[in-house]
Amino acid sequence: MSARPLWILIGLALAVTLSAVAVVYTKYQTRIHFGQLQELRAQRDAVDVEWNRLRLEEAALSTHVRVERKARAQLGMFNPRFEDVLMIEEVGRAYP
Repeated sequence: MSARPLWILIGLALAVTLSAVAVVYTKYQTRIHFGQLQELRAQRDAVDVEWNRLRLEEAALSTHVRVERKARAQLGMFNPRFEDVLMIEEVGRAYP
């Protein structure tokens, strides 16, 4: 066997070995990144659950009845009496 085919064989064996190592490393990186992706998805789902809970809480706290009750109790607000209402009419303006 001459030296040239031996070098070709060594080069091919080295290429196959490096290719196999690259495949193993890529598979390892893929598993790590997939685990991170799963963690991020779990965090996203937890944030979505919290967001929906907060939206429900906001909806419950901003109902008209609750706002009116708070306005009456804490701010002393009330519906105006008929005598307190003043109608202002603009004279001389044409509306399209």
